[in-house]
Amino acid sequence: MTRTEARKRIAELAEQIREHDHRYYVLDRPTISDAHYDRLFRELQSLEEAFPDLRAPDSPTLRVGGGLREAFRKVKHLAPLGSLDSLMEADEVRAFDERVRKGLEIDAPTYIAEPKFDGLSVELVYEDGVFTRGSTRGDGEAGEDITENLRTIKSLPLRLMAGAKHPVHGTVAVRGEALMPLAEFEALNKRRIEAGEDPFPNPRNSAAGSVRQLDPSITASRRLDLFAYEILTAGARAIPTQWEMLATLREWGFHVEKRAARCDGVDEALAFHARMAEERESLPYEIDGVVIKLDSRRQQEILGTRSRTPRWAVAYKFAPRIEVTRLLDIAVQVGRTGKLTPVAVLQPVDVSGVTVSRATLHNQDELDRKDVRIGDTVRIRRAGDVIPEVIEVLLDQRPRGTKRFELPTRCPVCGAPVERVGAAHVCTNGLACPAQLHGHLSHFTARGAMDIVGLGEKTVAQLLETKLVRDLSDIYRLTPIDIATLEGFKEKSIQNLIDAIEASKRPRLDRFLFALGIEHVGSTVAQVLADHFGSLDALAEASEEDLQGIHGIGPEVASAAAHFFHSARNRKVLAALATAGVKPVAEKKSKGPQPLAGETMVFTGGLETMSRPEAQKLAESAGARIASGISKKVTLVVAGPGAGGKLDDAARLGIPVIDEAAFLKRIGAR
Repeated sequence: MTRTEARKRIAELAEQIREHDHRYYVLDRPTISDAHYDRLFRELQSLEEAFPDLRAPDSPTLRVGGGLREAFRKVKHLAPLGSLDSLMEADEVRAFDERVRKGLEIDAPTYIAEPKFDGLSVELVYEDGVFTRGSTRGDGEAGEDITENLRTIKSLPLRLMAGAKHPVHGTVAVRGEALMPLAEFEALNKRRIEAGEDPFPNPRNSAAGSVRQLDPSITASRRLDLFAYEILTAGARAIPTQWEMLATLREWGFHVEKRAARCDGVDEALAFHARMAEERESLPYEIDGVVIKLDSRRQQEILGTRSRTPRWAVAYKFAPRIEVTRLLDIAVQVGRTGKLTPVAVLQPVDVSGVTVSRATLHNQDELDRKDVRIGDTVRIRRAGDVIPEVIEVLLDQRPRGTKRFELPTRCPVCGAPVERVGAAHVCTNGLACPAQLHGHLSHFTARGAMDIVGLGEKTVAQLLETKLVRDLSDIYRLTPIDIATLEGFKEKSIQNLIDAIEASKRPRLDRFLFALGIEHVGSTVAQVLADHFGSLDALAEASEEDLQGIHGIGPEVASAAAHFFHSARNRKVLAALATAGVKPVAEKKSKGPQPLAGETMVFTGGLETMSRPEAQKLAESAGARIASGISKKVTLVVAGPGAGGKLDDAARLGIPVIDEAAFLKRIGAR
């Protein structure tokens, strides 16, 4: 065969195999026998071996998996992969619907309800229709590059089909869920048991483990599936509804859940949830609830997002599965803030495919309210199908002689006195308590904080046990010789950890603040503080009154932050970190004019030239604060077509109202 003939035949075979893969793995409607498919595949393999330079980057033969990889590199997502607020009750969903209707000033939103997959969220990147990169969700902003492993999933299109209404061109990012069908999960566990290996606890863990194998051939040996449900990149703006987005993904060749439904109002969405709860056990894969989204993409933009979750979508989880078991003992754990938490040690029991042997008892008040005692028979559930908790004692099965359990008056780890602070019992020994120091270090180094890859729980424990680390700054004094003394570290992993520690010396200010573990300061509050002060030094000198004056900072947060930064011990730790080379960097703000400085603004109705979130960002860049509703603090309202009740409220309070053109003129954009 000539080179020209080989090129033509390779292209024909690749196209035929892609079509048959789609029919078999996505449509479930094969049109040729397995033997015929195998002949086509072997012919393509032999031609590519004879003419290796003619193998295309999206060739079906690349699905089989290559050689071993050393590690997964981090990649930044093209668009943030946020999470959803999880709701457990119908009343919470109705409250969400009320907020949507109020925010949009409409009576009956149209929702899309989709089964919520219990798998691994991934980002898929295509260049001119060809799959080029896949990554895990990670922290929402960056994830691990698992491209070669994802290539092995037969339902993932390596080349997108040309959509008639929304053709594929340029860079496209798609969000999907990699999961393991229940039949494959059962078959995989059977193989593991027969080989003398421990079975996987549930399909989600097995899917996550499968796509993170360093050897892609292991991933290829497990029949994973992948469903797509969102287009992330800017081109999605041309798609007016979520329903049409799902249709577009299906047209491009993705596996899209056919059970999704368009719902006129919240009642239909709730009815869909009830149907899915009944069908849950008969589905070929695990779901743990229903995702409810606004159908209109325009309305999604108007409502916008909070720091990490959209205002236009929620996850309505299924009621947790409940089991009965015996409580063998009550252990006491000490967390990084010094709080003592009672934990039920249980006779192991399977709950929703997970073996549970421990469950939280929260605090002494909960122990007393539920009257939980050692030896009791209890009902347990996985709250949100995740965290096990004791919900009830079966008193008619209580053995004789049980006694009320009380938390100790001295720390079970270091022996220091324990004080009661509100509902909590707290060890008074601070970071001199090994348990608190361990928790503090683990939090400091974790993903979303300083993100030091390689410094996990086990390594932190070894560093403390060997006295190599006694406070946060000691991390930055570790040498390769120090790390070589730890279990599990060899030349390559030692250098990787040294590199990760060095890379963490210039953290984003908000992540550094979160990493410090200040009480009540989560990632969102840390971002507010970083945006307001712009530097660690400025924040460290702020008074409690200064902090309370910041929009979004309440008295509890202000008190906790002021106490942290005014503590002599904490100042010493911060100084030591600075000496070790840790210099947090604030994201630079625009230094342009601030024509809206001092204004507190509300946007209502539609806008003609931009989305509401874009307008709000422009207003913030011009110095304004954004409010969601009308109050006495609001000084200016921008109203567009469809504005409703907020205009009446503004008129009643005498608040000036301008239109979009006047707003753009005020900020100098027109």
